[in-house]
Amino acid sequence: MEIKNSSVVTEFILLGLTQSQEAQLLVFALISVFYLIILPGNFLIIFTIRSDSGLTAPLYFFLGNLAFLDASYSFIVAPRMLVDFFCEKKVISYKACITQLFFLHFLGAGEMFLLVVMAVDRYIAICRPLYYSTLMNPRVCYALLLALWLGGFAHSIVQVALILNLPFFGPNQLDNFFCDVPQVVKLACTDTFAVELLMVSNSGLLTLLCFLGLLASYAVILYHVKGHSSEGKSKAISTCTTHIIIVFLMFGPAIFIYTRPFQALQADKVVSLFHTVIFPLMNPVIYTLRNQEVKTSMRKLLSQYVIC
Repeated sequence: MEIKNSSVVTEFILLGLTQSQEAQLLVFALISVFYLIILPGNFLIIFTIRSDSGLTAPLYFFLGNLAFLDASYSFIVAPRMLVDFFCEKKVISYKACITQLFFLHFLGAGEMFLLVVMAVDRYIAICRPLYYSTLMNPRVCYALLLALWLGGFAHSIVQVALILNLPFFGPNQLDNFFCDVPQVVKLACTDTFAVELLMVSNSGLLTLLCFLGLLASYAVILYHVKGHSSEGKSKAISTCTTHIIIVFLMFGPAIFIYTRPFQALQADKVVSLFHTVIFPLMNPVIYTLRNQEVKTSMRKLLSQYVIC
């Protein structure tokens, strides 16, 4: 997509996460360690699911895609943020800012839709088990995967299109460590009320509706499993609990950021840090730690390589 903008602003200055040098070094160390430990774990999850013929159920297919989405999402903000910790002046070009914003919402919305698909999968598996193999066959799974990618693209391209039509003539300091809609819109030299309303509807309302829909679906599932045997009930509750934890980790910060008018709060940067760096890497790991089949398969895979 060709970027056309009549603005004189060609770059933005990122004010960063904090102005304290000591705090920056601490955050750099913590995120680097976290990044180097958890990120390989996500790739191990993907490799395990791809290599084990016993993990072919739709649940594992979607889990592998969740790990891929989260790993990709973590590359949008974290690497540049870590480098910027050592830069006195943190500058990002206009085109790079728009690109970062596009992929942030493209992959973020894709993951949001994937969590909805995973909820549908669990509902059918637990509440309609006789129809599960028919409704969730490989063709349907790939169609749902394509749909969520297209949905993420459509959501993101709307955000970018609205940004590209805004004039930027003077202020170019973004009070954040990456480019996102609320901070960029505030720098536009025009009345942005209508744009903010459209973006809150596109991001905030969509996020809130998906969140409420997911909570309702898991409430229905948990109500349905009350009559199951103790073993089946325990497994269903464990699976649903894991999904609900991820839903809160994913949607909580997003609702905080995007469902209110674009005004800066002190907590914004901390919430954004967890939303863009910490939680995405944790999601697949949380799923795996509570899934006995994946853990067993990973142990077998690691033991084979250790022995070899």
